[in-house]
Amino acid sequence: MADLANQRLTSRALPTGHLDHGGLHPYTPKIRTLCDAVIRNGQTLALFCSVRCPGKLILDTYDAVQRLRNAGVTVISGFHSPMEKECLTVLLRSPNPVIWCLARGKLTRIPPDIKESIAAGRLHIIAPFPGKVRRHTAATCAKRNRIVADMANAVIVVHAAPGSKIEALSLSLLAAGKPVYTFDHPANVALLQAGAKTLTPDTNWKWMAKDGSAK
Repeated sequence: MADLANQRLTSRALPTGHLDHGGLHPYTPKIRTLCDAVIRNGQTLALFCSVRCPGKLILDTYDAVQRLRNAGVTVISGFHSPMEKECLTVLLRSPNPVIWCLARGKLTRIPPDIKESIAAGRLHIIAPFPGKVRRHTAATCAKRNRIVADMANAVIVVHAAPGSKIEALSLSLLAAGKPVYTFDHPANVALLQAGAKTLTPDTNWKWMAKDGSAK
């Protein structure tokens, strides 16, 4: 399999691939400038989900992402947990850009299942850590998630397990005034009580991605 350098995956060509940002954190001007090349009309949504997700929320998420992929907005995520990975599969079936933010340095090989999406300009990869960081850790995942949240106008949290880092991040975002959306489900009660807005079948993804309002 060819090296990433031969796949047009360079920091100067983010629309076709991969940005290795040398470990700068959080959302720096350099990342912002390069990502602006693929973000459509400033409409951005971050997506998070804990590793374990209740069955009802899995079904709700599949329905929501099917609608989201047709909304013409840019979705940003680490696409790390099982549910996040499932969302990536659905989102890549649309022509809208998707940004995958790694919790490590840049990939040395391209997974076969995403080659086509990268070549078509649908998937863009950000590696905000030095190349020597070859594995994700709890610390790099936490930093990566903060970068993802900072890049987006609003945040979708499918599920944040009690006591998890996703829950801690979500609560800190809500305390700072960041628009956070989640499903009305007992498993998400902590976020809802903290002020998270409810996702519904009528959610206006474009408005949410534009200014966080979901009018």
